[in-house]
Amino acid sequence: MKTFERLFLAANRWLLIVLLAAMAVIIFTNVVLRYTTSQSIEWAEEVARHMMIWLTFLGAGPVLRYGGHIAVENLQDALPRPLAIAVRAVVATLLLAFFGFMVYEGWKYMERTQYQLTAATQIPFSYIYSSMLVGGVLLTVHWLLVIKDYVLERRFPSDAHFDATASASL
Repeated sequence: MKTFERLFLAANRWLLIVLLAAMAVIIFTNVVLRYTTSQSIEWAEEVARHMMIWLTFLGAGPVLRYGGHIAVENLQDALPRPLAIAVRAVVATLLLAFFGFMVYEGWKYMERTQYQLTAATQIPFSYIYSSMLVGGVLLTVHWLLVIKDYVLERRFPSDAHFDATASASL
C-alpha cells in the first residue's frame, strides 16, 4: 500500500508540475509576443484558464492530505479526546460525502456540456468539466489514505515538499 501511495502522490505532483510549467510557458510566450510584435496567440488565455481549472482540482488532493486547507479546529480542541475523535469522524464522513457529490456533479456537467465547444480551441467543454470529476476521485483517494491518522490523532503526513503545520506557525 505504501508503494501505491508513493507512486500515486508522485504522479499527482508531476502532473501538477507539468501543467503549471506549460501554463507559465504559454502565458509568458503570449506576453512577449504581444509586447514585441503586437500579436498574440488566440488560444493562449483560454487554454491557460482551462489549465488553471485543472490545476485547482488536481492540486486539492495533495493539499488536503497535508492539512493545508483552511480549517476551524476550536471545537475539537475544546472537547475531550473521545468527543474530538467523534467530531473528526463526522467531518471525515462529510468530506467523503462532498467528494462523492463532486464526482456525481462532475459527471453530470460532463454529460451536459459534451456538445458545447470552447470559443478558441473548439474542444468540448466536457474536457474542462471533467476536472471536477477527476479532482473528486483524487480527493477521495488522498483522503482515504490519510483518514485514519486524521480521525484518531488529528495528524496529517508531512514531507520535505509540504508541511502545513510548519507554514501555519509562520
